[in-house]
Amino acid sequence: MKKILIVIALFFAIHASAQDLSTCAEVLLETDSGKIRIALYNETPKHRDNFLKLVKEGFYDGVLFHRVIENFMIQTGDSTTRHAKPGELLGEAPYENYTIPAEIRFPQIFHKRGSVAAAREGDDVNPERASSMGQFYIVWGRRFNSNGLDDMEERVSRATKTLFSFPQEIREAYYKIGGTPHLDTQYTVFGEVLEGMDVVEKIQRMPGDENNRPLTDINIIKATVIKDLQ
Repeated sequence: MKKILIVIALFFAIHASAQDLSTCAEVLLETDSGKIRIALYNETPKHRDNFLKLVKEGFYDGVLFHRVIENFMIQTGDSTTRHAKPGELLGEAPYENYTIPAEIRFPQIFHKRGSVAAAREGDDVNPERASSMGQFYIVWGRRFNSNGLDDMEERVSRATKTLFSFPQEIREAYYKIGGTPHLDTQYTVFGEVLEGMDVVEKIQRMPGDENNRPLTDINIIKATVIKDLQ
């Protein structure tokens, strides 16, 4: 139990150190697996404002976590899944009718466990790395050792065609709390989980089909702005 408590303390200490969360807007996702409270970073205002707008419009109410991969992430926000039948093969996830310009703030903001980030189409059709207007994922990932992070540096370097390396403080975060470092510099992280990581863990463990759709549907019942912009 003591070891678990130490890991939890490290998780919140590292998460709180990057941004001043006291001024952030907050949203509560009520799912049929539990509640997830998230903060939206002021450093990514276009994503923050768009997310708040969609929540207030009820965009996320009733949508599924349609893509779930254990030790990686849970993804939601595809509006067509609101009426999907159990076990139905989902089509290509649409990116709705607009995109959000990338607001990638690495190394200040990175893909640590609990991060909330925007999905997007691939570099081949989206070289600007603009984000989906509605789809997002919550990072679970895993913890890495030094050799593992060296491999991730090479992977990011290949993906971005640059010579990439993680600052030491970010390496420490990936050692201690984990995440998905291979996504850094390529996707916009615009928030983080404040409460409900136990729910995220539960969802990411759900068995899925060959398309990573959970065999048991997991819905966002209601998304609510519980703390608006100051």
